[in-house]
Order: sequence, then C-alpha cells, then structure tokens
Amino acid sequence: MGVSEKVAYLKGLMEGMKLDESSDNGKLFKALVDVLDEITLELDGLTDEVGEIGDGLDVVSDDLEDLEKLVYDDEDDDDEEDEDETVYATTCPECEEQIFFDEDYLEDGMIVCPNCGAKLEFDPEDFVEEGEEEKDDD
Repeated sequence: MGVSEKVAYLKGLMEGMKLDESSDNGKLFKALVDVLDEITLELDGLTDEVGEIGDGLDVVSDDLEDLEKLVYDDEDDDDEEDEDETVYATTCPECEEQIFFDEDYLEDGMIVCPNCGAKLEFDPEDFVEEGEEEKDDD
C-alpha cells in the first residue's frame, strides 16, 4: 500500500468515526489529513520528476558511452598502428626542413620534400633503426 492509499484510508477512517469537524479533535484530525494529502501530492510530483531525470540521465550516459568508444577506441587503434609502423626521418638539403616517412618510401629509395618539392634520393641502408644501431656499437 502506497502513501496515497494510506492517506485515503485515514480520510475514510475519519469520516467513519463521524468526528465533529467543529470540535477541537475534529479540527486537528482534519488538518492532519489535509497536510498528509498535500504531502502525498508533492511526493507523487517529485517521484515523477525523479523518474524523468533518471530517464534523461540514462540517455546522456548512453551518448557519453558512445562518444567514449569513438574517442578512446580510435586512440587505441592508432597506438597499435603506430607501434607496428616504423617512421624514418631525414633533413631536406634544399629547405633544411625535417621530413618524416615510412617504410614504403624507404623501399622506393626516393621521396619528394613536402615543403619545397625537392626530389631526395637515398640508399635505404643509410637508415638504421635505433635498436640495430646500438647492436652495431657493441
């Protein structure tokens, strides 16, 4: 039995007791039941509002979860790709800007500077990975 049913039951009891509403006891019981009735209406309204807020929060939480998946899953994928791919660097003799490139360009033995357009040719063996360089020094 909910609060509103209990208040309705108290109203019925009061009417069944045939209390004189002009007596001190009758006035007191009527005022108490009226206050309880108003509290019940307020409580029902608050319960509805909390339910609506909860529904809205669920929607926001779902949207945030989708957004987190988009942002963090992409970062994880990018990190894995970066770990697998070796990046090489050289300095353009024309514009003296540093150029970064991957193994595909290394195998070609040639790259065009994205800054000045100069064609750079190189021997792929000139590019040694850090791990291999340390082994050669030992």
